[in-house]
Amino acid sequence: MARWVLHADLDQFIAAVEVLRHPELRGRPVVVGGDGDPTKRGVVSTASYEAREHGVHSGLPLRTAAKRLPDAVFLPVDREAYEEVSETVMEVLRSTGAVVEVLGWDEAFIGVEVEDPEAFARSLARRVREQTQLDCTVGIGENKLQAKIATGFGKPAGVFRLTSANWFEVLGARPTEALWGIGAKTAKKLADLGIRTVSELAAADPDALAAVFGPMTGPWLVLLARGRGDAEVDDSPYVAKGHGREETFQRNIASWSRVQAEVARIAGLLAADLASEPRQALRVVVKVRYAPFVTETHGVTLATPSSDPEVIAQAAAEALSRFTGRRPVRLLGVRAQFERGARLERAQLGRALHADLAERRVGGQRLALGGHGEPAALVQHAGGLVGLRHPQVHGGGAVLDGPAGHRLDDRLADAAAPGLRPDEHADQLDRVRRRQVAAAQAGRADLGQEREE
Repeated sequence: MARWVLHADLDQFIAAVEVLRHPELRGRPVVVGGDGDPTKRGVVSTASYEAREHGVHSGLPLRTAAKRLPDAVFLPVDREAYEEVSETVMEVLRSTGAVVEVLGWDEAFIGVEVEDPEAFARSLARRVREQTQLDCTVGIGENKLQAKIATGFGKPAGVFRLTSANWFEVLGARPTEALWGIGAKTAKKLADLGIRTVSELAAADPDALAAVFGPMTGPWLVLLARGRGDAEVDDSPYVAKGHGREETFQRNIASWSRVQAEVARIAGLLAADLASEPRQALRVVVKVRYAPFVTETHGVTLATPSSDPEVIAQAAAEALSRFTGRRPVRLLGVRAQFERGARLERAQLGRALHADLAERRVGGQRLALGGHGEPAALVQHAGGLVGLRHPQVHGGGAVLDGPAGHRLDDRLADAAAPGLRPDEHADQLDRVRRRQVAAAQAGRADLGQEREE
């Protein structure tokens, strides 16, 4: 039997849960976000299909949503209710005997070995519907990337298969933003290079993109466009790489002294949260969102890992001192990034977070690791990219073998780029992972929080 990755995504999950709780709202435009008051600052967590027809969508400011659709029903976020329903859904998925990797309240990857994945997907959706009265869409692929994108073509309440066989037929002419992991900013940079479609990105020179996006991210974007991805479905709980606190102010803060006081207060709340966290903070990052909606961050690496309240407060103050803007502030946040434990480090080294490339430090080297079943391609050594079997880096403790010339493009395996600058986009893979994989017990990290559209 063939191995498949399925992606189950509950349709308009939060809005659907609210309609189940309030049947009289069925067929009406429902918007869930913040405390349910559209006159306050906050963002839409989800909107029903009836509201989406009027341009209301997740991440949209509540005030904007109210302007576009004044007759909508606005409801507050109820985390406990969503978590309860979500857990029921995940148990339904697990009851099939398949491996289930939870991504958040409303979505999960399922690893199966079946001859007819469409039949399995329809049976799965039927079980969810029977036991929860909720509809879900199921995407089918040979890896997570394909399955995740396939779901978008199956909505609502459908099944869609996207594999290497029909990848370019379905996606080739579409803009690069159609790819899971490429946002508006990256798409614009690609367009500036004359790369506008998935097919054009797939045919791009990895070395040329490495010069623009960095030695890891550039080739990774090419692999992404070719539909290459991680096929391992892992049912182990997601371990957060950090913990943060942030607050949106209903009125902008004009006084910088008050900004300093608020950051100190939020740092204190964060330190209290860290008291129950076994890992120590390695770095403290402060986030400032100026009015109207310009966000900046600065961080400080601690001399030694610590979760001591005074150390966290001092680091937050130091990070804040690096901001030069003194414009009115609408949001402040403080985040602690944890020291990686051995178990977490091994898990991260064992498989790529997304597509076929990821960055990790092993034996003092920066590695480009393969996804499930893929060999490692490149290692950054002395400012250049060389094969993993290069005598200078062989034996550095990598868990995946190489070189990868027989599995990846020769240009990727044999690329040598002496003097490449450090990869300034190194955090992009982690940002993608944070967006895509949320801790099941914590729900979506951005729920009820502001974010750029």
